[in-house]
Amino acid sequence: MSLKILDTCVNCDVCEPACPNKAISLGEEFYVIDPALCTECVGHHDEPQCVVVCPVECIIIDPAHAESREQLEDKYKHLMETKG
Repeated sequence: MSLKILDTCVNCDVCEPACPNKAISLGEEFYVIDPALCTECVGHHDEPQCVVVCPVECIIIDPAHAESREQLEDKYKHLMETKG
């Protein structure tokens, strides 16, 4: 699954640089996560880095974008192929 940032985000700016896939950007009111780029850090880290660094715990699993571990791994591989 992709992650999503709730409207309780305080725009502290710590999650954006923590994302290895550059899936996080500043939205109109608070930070947002692009589900096409979010792999929950699969392929990079053991746990989602945005969740680790978020001081207000406003980043959750997005049930609207359900993906298995295998799908996240495939997305990671595809992102790395298109990156290079």
